Amino acid sequence: MADAPELAKELQLQKIEKATQAGADWIQIREKDLSGRELAELAEKAIFRAGGGSAVLVNDRLDVACATGAGGVHLSEHSLAPYDAKKLVSQCGAREEFIVGVSTHSLEGAVEAERAGADYVIFGPVYATPSKASFGQPQGVARLEEVCNRLTIPVLAIGGITLQRARDCLAAGAAGIAAIRLFQDAANLNDLVKELRKVW
Repeated sequence: MADAPELAKELQLQKIEKATQAGADWIQIREKDLSGRELAELAEKAIFRAGGGSAVLVNDRLDVACATGAGGVHLSEHSLAPYDAKKLVSQCGAREEFIVGVSTHSLEGAVEAERAGADYVIFGPVYATPSKASFGQPQGVARLEEVCNRLTIPVLAIGGITLQRARDCLAAGAAGIAAIRLFQDAANLNDLVKELRKVW
């Protein structure tokens, strides 16, 4: 019988597979508590389960993303600059379409990420959410719209996103949304993604 951590990983991989089958564009592996080896093993399994249907992005660990053949890396606002990440990616022989994104929490941070060569930014938290409480008060839809109007790269909204709020984010100019609870708690991922596709 599998132990609790292994069972949790298997359930996570099953969720990744379902999200891919439902049509999610990107899946981010963001387990910050894993060692490099453990993260690489998880990323490899996630990439296999995704089967090329969804791009798997690794949170902050460019080395792991390159070593596993992931679709890209998602950087924090204060980690490696996107242009440096892209230089390293070209040296490690990663796929040409390797994506480099950045989490941002201010207009200035979003502008700087674009200037530094990010392919997209995630901006938030737009709404209140427990997982983003450490980043301060919610930014709100008006600030999201301001960011979307200033940038030429895609802006994804994050933080307290629901289906209705996704519509509001679209109206503000967001190219998409990123979420944890919205997808993890969905009773039916296929139905959720179909509804989100109608929004976008």
